Amino acid sequence: MGRLMTPMSTLPDILSPVRMKIEPAVIAAYAELTNDFNPIHLDPEFASGTPMGGVIAHGTMSIGLIWQALQRSLGSAAFEQSELDIRFVKPVRPGETLVAGGQARPDAPGVYDVWVRAEDDGGDRIVGSVRVPGAAAGVT
Repeated sequence: MGRLMTPMSTLPDILSPVRMKIEPAVIAAYAELTNDFNPIHLDPEFASGTPMGGVIAHGTMSIGLIWQALQRSLGSAAFEQSELDIRFVKPVRPGETLVAGGQARPDAPGVYDVWVRAEDDGGDRIVGSVRVPGAAAGVT
């Protein structure tokens, strides 16, 4: 159940970060869950012969971390009409630890700049923004 913010409530400046260690077993479990068995995600020999040069994690798995950060910070009602606009910057590799989070835009109430980064090198994997309708009025 979502959280309803009162008009007196303020949105957090920073979304609660979400971390995940990307291991081959996690990628395989996600493939099962989504029925996405593309060999770029699961077969090191196949993946090494592609332009990616090796296995990469499912992009939607990383996007899910952004949604988790939103849910932890704003409640599940924030999903109802939120608009996510992202760009994949770099593939996620097995062995990386990802952190997803966001920062409120001071000039745009209800809009957060969001990201997924590798903790290991600090590099962005996904960047973008999310607009949470009703946030400016205090309802998410």
